[in-house]
Order: sequence, then C-alpha cells, then structure tokens
Amino acid sequence: MVQKNSNDMGQNVKQPDMPDADVVLDSYGTTNFPMPEAAPIYCLTIIGQIEGHMMLSQSDKSTKYEHLIPQLVAIEQDDSIKGVLVILNTAGGDVESGLAIAEAIRGMSKPKVSVVMGGGHSIGVPIAVASDYTFIAPTATMTIHPVRLNGMIIGVPATMEYMERMQDRVVAFVTENSRIDEKTFRKLMLTVGELSQDIGSIIVGKQAVEYGLIDEVGSIKDAMAKLEELIATNA
Repeated sequence: MVQKNSNDMGQNVKQPDMPDADVVLDSYGTTNFPMPEAAPIYCLTIIGQIEGHMMLSQSDKSTKYEHLIPQLVAIEQDDSIKGVLVILNTAGGDVESGLAIAEAIRGMSKPKVSVVMGGGHSIGVPIAVASDYTFIAPTATMTIHPVRLNGMIIGVPATMEYMERMQDRVVAFVTENSRIDEKTFRKLMLTVGELSQDIGSIIVGKQAVEYGLIDEVGSIKDAMAKLEELIATNA
C-alpha cells in the first residue's frame, strides 16, 4: 500500500522539511518529488511527447529528460522509497532522450513496474519495457515504427547508416528487456498498410502480451500488487 500520513490521535504531526513547491515544479517538472518519510512506492509518469534537446511548444504536454533523470537519481538515493511505479501515456518523441530515460530506469536497483495506460508509442516502447515487470491496460495501444528524422536531411549514405545504427539501438534495448525476438519486432516495425501515413504496426492490449513485448494485461491495482511482491522479495 502507498503510505499516507495519519493522525489517529488528533495530535499535531511534525511534517518533514520540504522545498517550495514552485521551486520543485520549475526544477523537476512535478511537485511529487522524493522527500523524507515519503511513500514507499514512488509514482513516475511518462506523458505527452518525450522532449529532446530542443524545447517543444508550451501548448504541448511533454516529458523532459532533464527533469526525470534527477528524480530517478533522488529515488535511488532515498532509502524510504522501496519501489517505483512507472505509468505511461506517451506519443513518443526524441529517440536519444527516450533511450536515456529507459536506460536510467533500467539501471535502478529498486524494483520497478510499468503500466501502459492509453498509449506507449514509438520511443515509449523502450521506456515501457525498461522496468522489471510490465503491464498494459486492455484498451491501451503501442505503435512500433522505424526511426524518423525531422528537418533537413543530407541525402548521403552516411545519413542512412546513422539512422540504421540508431534503429539498431532501439531494437537491441527492446529485445534485451522483453520476451519479443528481434525478427518479430523488426517485422512489426516494417509492416506496410496498417498505418495510413507511415509504416509500422499498432498493437492493442493483449496483443502486446502475445508478442512478448509486455508481460501481462492489467491496470493500477495489478501493478501495485506485483510491485509490492517484488519489494517483499527484494527486502
């Protein structure tokens, strides 16, 4: 269970020193930052677009790696936090920033469980599989497609080789951290005719489990139960 401060005796309870919420929001993109005596399960959200080295429009919801990675470091150092629940509803975004977040999540020593709610598209796929155990909601979707570049592209072989190497990094991470094999993942990535303006595949709910991309169909309560199980095993 997620801990809550209680005051059953009606007495004043001394609260831990906490930085100003505006400072935390400005520095980390959230007011839900690890604090002394915090809940043992920390909820980390991956929403909107994964922002890269260029800032997105203020009208776009985004996940910023410069906010998220310091949070992960703080969680790793906080002994009161025993596990991390990662909730995804993302359209994808910058490949390198997404992989950096995925590697940071994978590299944590504390138990981690992820839940795809709504969508875990594009570079959201590696982030979803970076946890120790993964869930997907029955109606949630995941889009798998090749790496794309925006802006001016120099039409030389080196450009295509660079894209191929970047794509190999994504494929390697996903196949190393899930049960899907490389051949199946690449086939889904290069499917023609399923997306109207792109190549690739959209998989829904239990399809992700059948392909071996996600461990189980479930929602918040299932993820919490699994995370508590992992925490007990890790204790």
